[in-house]
Amino acid sequence: MTDDTTTTGPARFAIYGAEFAKDPRRVYEQMRAHGDLAPVELAPGVPATLVLGYDAALEILRDPDRFPRCSEVWEEDVGPECPVLPMMMTRPNALFTNGAVHARLRSVIVDSLDRVDPASLREQVAAAADGLIDMFAADGKADLIGQYARTLPLLVFNGMFGCPRDIGDKLVRGMSAIFDTVGAEEGNALLGEATLELVAHKRQKPGADVTSWMMRHPAGLDDLEMTHQITLLVGAGTEPEQNLIANGILLLLSDDRFGGDLSGGSLPVEDALDEILWTDPPMVAYGTTFPRHDIDFHGYRLPAHQPVLVGYAAANTDPSRSMADRKGNRAHLSFTGGPHTCPAKSHARLIASVAIETLLDRLPDLDLALPAEDLEWRPGPFHRALTALPVTFPPTR
Repeated sequence: MTDDTTTTGPARFAIYGAEFAKDPRRVYEQMRAHGDLAPVELAPGVPATLVLGYDAALEILRDPDRFPRCSEVWEEDVGPECPVLPMMMTRPNALFTNGAVHARLRSVIVDSLDRVDPASLREQVAAAADGLIDMFAADGKADLIGQYARTLPLLVFNGMFGCPRDIGDKLVRGMSAIFDTVGAEEGNALLGEATLELVAHKRQKPGADVTSWMMRHPAGLDDLEMTHQITLLVGAGTEPEQNLIANGILLLLSDDRFGGDLSGGSLPVEDALDEILWTDPPMVAYGTTFPRHDIDFHGYRLPAHQPVLVGYAAANTDPSRSMADRKGNRAHLSFTGGPHTCPAKSHARLIASVAIETLLDRLPDLDLALPAEDLEWRPGPFHRALTALPVTFPPTR
């Protein structure tokens, strides 16, 4: 725990440093002494409340009237240099709006994503995965973050959204800086520049892609609205997808319940994804809300206009919700809940499944290059992300 950054109240748990990134479950266990909610710091001097209880989290996610996505007052308090501001600032997109505005923006995203053909998406992911694996298969070793999991979602995103590779690279660099809260202000500027370039490109050259479908939607989004919806979608479709793929691979290679003999036949990839989404989701905390008034909630006083984050990983592992078998159980909160439930969760699972299946099919004798406990995790309050995933395997053509 850190010393309290205010003059009153309990000390706060720092959830932005290397200690938390290395073993968040141990920190969650300490937090639970506070009940369903705990005081945290998202960055030095940036207080918030983290929701740990499953039922409490679901109650917040389903009640946007009491817990709206309105951060304007908080933004004035923290100032433009706050390292977590780009992840939490109000943007005119479907994640940070409420009511009729949210419904309009969300309809554009849902309707456009529904036009993506699952069979075509599967083929696209498999082709991109094969191309990446071809680049290191003969080496007998690889870093599956830098050479696979980080690049694959970008290639898929570029294909789905008709995004040129150079613009896609800028989108991911900007978004990674925002997630890491290091150079976040510059990352936010780069992200804005890249989304404007993509919108301008697709206005000139529309095609059979999600960006073009969004532009042609009856809701009639203008360029500013388009850029902010794309910012949301690239944020959801690259960094978290990378982590879902990598964390799923790590589980299969390190946990005997799922790995076993990977070359022995049926691969339990879907079971591994269920486990990851319950226990080690790619986003450990988000769904930020800002109560308009002081609220007494589950025995905790929530001050007006101060951030309340849903701890997806903590809520999913709430001891009151313990279960013997998570296979096939999709009641986790890793795709959030309520009116802001992720509209692309089926796409996310499909991409991760095909990415992992293709890798294990091509390299069935894959092994970790060092013990799982020695792997390093990227610090940050929002994601669960490895810095590298080194593996070895028999070289193959």
